[in-house]
Formats: sequence, structure tokens, C-alpha cells
Amino acid sequence: MKVLANDGISQSGIDALEQNGFEVLTTRVAQEQLESFINEQDVAALLVRSATTVRKDLIDNCPGLKLIGRGGVGMDNIDVDYARSKGLHVINTPAASSASVAELVFAHLYGGVRFLFDANRNMPLEGDSNFKALKKNYAKGKELRGKTMGIVGFGRIGREVAKIAIGCGMKVVASDSFVDDVTIGLDFFDGQSLDFNIKTVELNQLLAESDFISLHVPAQKDYVIGKAQLALMKPGVAIINAARGGVVNEEALLEALESGQLSFAALDVFENEPTPAIKVLMNGKLSLSPHIGAATQEAQDRIGTELASQIAELLS
Repeated sequence: MKVLANDGISQSGIDALEQNGFEVLTTRVAQEQLESFINEQDVAALLVRSATTVRKDLIDNCPGLKLIGRGGVGMDNIDVDYARSKGLHVINTPAASSASVAELVFAHLYGGVRFLFDANRNMPLEGDSNFKALKKNYAKGKELRGKTMGIVGFGRIGREVAKIAIGCGMKVVASDSFVDDVTIGLDFFDGQSLDFNIKTVELNQLLAESDFISLHVPAQKDYVIGKAQLALMKPGVAIINAARGGVVNEEALLEALESGQLSFAALDVFENEPTPAIKVLMNGKLSLSPHIGAATQEAQDRIGTELASQIAELLS
């Protein structure tokens, strides 16, 4: 039985699938050629990440397909309900990459409060000729300790962000339409653990109280953060979006950066992905990364082996 990992899969995932008798294809097939490839190769399971879409027409035209797997959390690139109505298994790995995304949030946060995203642009250009001026420009950094971290969306990733924030000495405020009360457990290197109870609040309260705001919500029909929400925030707040492009209004974000309402912002995802707007890419107050939240070796190993385990259970 053949498995097509169209957006890639870790070697550990390949090994686990092959040990269970599956043939793994890792050819990157263009979207417009995917239907014919699946049918010609008699592919039973299609694995994707965010690059490949699996819509109704593909499902209808590939009768031999038995399973669709998403390596990661969100499945907005798959017509999940329709696929299941046609008898296909649809699986994902919601917990595998949570820690990796949370760590990227804090990479952007630490880089933002110490201006590293900008310093790394300018030091190669001016470090030998303008060192003292650069030192002065970047000498007004802030600590995260003692600040308030607002987390919009308090699922698996949001809770991992909360764990790191608590470990940094931050206060955590969370908002989630479907979650009221969560106990966060922190496990330490020596076997000790501590529990922290967090009650969620309304979004407007979070916006008013937070020094830093991180978004962890699925794709939405409308913006979660637009001009009206930005107006409710403290002057000098910072926003990190490592969730989905389109949950933040980038036009309003740029305006808030230019006016000083925001001190900086960080984006790992974009409205026009994979071709972000030039004015977004060139803004000096934005810390940017190319949708790499889940792209760690550890997360990819977990994703691959979790997918392999589910496929073996469902199709063997």
C-alpha cells in the first residue's frame, strides 16, 4: 500500500511506515498534477502539511484514496467534513509541534525586546563604521520578566506558550471562546512540578491588559486583530502571529507600527503566503520568519512517527 508524503516527512516517519509494510513516496507533486499521480501510482494515503490542498474535486476524482493526513494542527487546507462523508480517514498531529511553535514565539519576543531583528540587519552594514550609534540605538531594551503575556486562543499551543511565559516570570492572561478554566502543569528537570490555574477572560480585557500578545487561533473568516482591536491596546504593546495568515489585518498592523501604538510585531504567517506583501517584508519594526513554527527536527520526528502510527492502525 502506497503513502504519498507530498510535503515531506521525517526519516523516522518513513522508517515507521516501511516497518509496517507501506511504500512511502516522497516525490513533490505539483498541485495540478496531484490527481493523476495519485491515480496512476495507486496511492492509498496522502500526507500533506500547509503547501498542498485537498479539496472536494481531488477527493471525488481519486477513488482509491483511503486516508488524508495533515502533519500539524490546522486542517484548513483539507475539506475535512466532505472527505469523512465519503468514507475517508482524515488525521492530523495536533500535539506534535506545540512546543516548537511556542519556542519560536519566544525567539521572536526576545529578539523584539532587544531589537535583535533590526540589529542583525544593520550590524553587517554599519557595524565597522557606526558602532557607537548602533549601540545607542539598541540600548533601550526591555525584560520580559514582570510583564503581562496575552494569549489569544488557549489550546495546545497557547498552553505551551503560557508555560514558557510563566517560567520567564511573566503574568499570563488568556482568552478563548471555548475554554473557561485551565490548569497548566510545569515539569522541571529534577522531577519537581507545579500547577498554575488560569481562567480565561474576554478578548477586550486581554487587549487592554497585555504588554505582549500572541495569537494561537485557527483560520478565521474575519480578522481577530484589526484596527478596532489595536485601538484597545496599551501604547507600545507587541504582537506575535505564529498561527495563521489572515487573523491579523496587516494594513492596520503596519499603521499601528508607524504610529508607535505597537513597539514591534512578529509574523511567521502572512495574509498573502507564500508571497507576502513587500511593504510587510521591508518594514523595520517587523520580525519575520517564513512559516517555520513547526519546523524543528524534534517536531518533525514526532509528526512523522505519529502519522505512521495512526496510518498503521487505520489501514493495516
